[in-house]
Amino acid sequence: MSQQAKGPFDVKRTAMESVDAGGEASFGRIRFEKRFHGDLDATSVVEMLSAGNPASGSAGYVAVEHVTGTLQGRRGSFMLQHSGTLDRGEASLVVSVVPDTGTDELAGLRGNLRIDIAEGGAHSYTFDYALD
Repeated sequence: MSQQAKGPFDVKRTAMESVDAGGEASFGRIRFEKRFHGDLDATSVVEMLSAGNPASGSAGYVAVEHVTGTLQGRRGSFMLQHSGTLDRGEASLVVSVVPDTGTDELAGLRGNLRIDIAEGGAHSYTFDYALD
């Protein structure tokens, strides 16, 4: 990727009704609303589904996020796809731009976003991206 954007973001989490997965299993469902600051001046809505085994500290989640605002001065919107795993407490997360979802001045956007959560809960992002 040829460019990088960084900054903090605020997040509001709302637990939604779980989804029946059959066989006494269910998917957790959460909605997030975010406000990005810094190089990405935007808002977003995230829909997440999760499943796991709390006793072992393992879980997984998938989510789709719609981001609208400006990225280093370029206006538009785009979608992000999240894929996260917690393997006995060890986390991994990939957040990528869904291909061909960039609009307006963000058409052709590609990239990956990293989320960092500091001690105390402050959230920040690093977004490595390119525009075609």
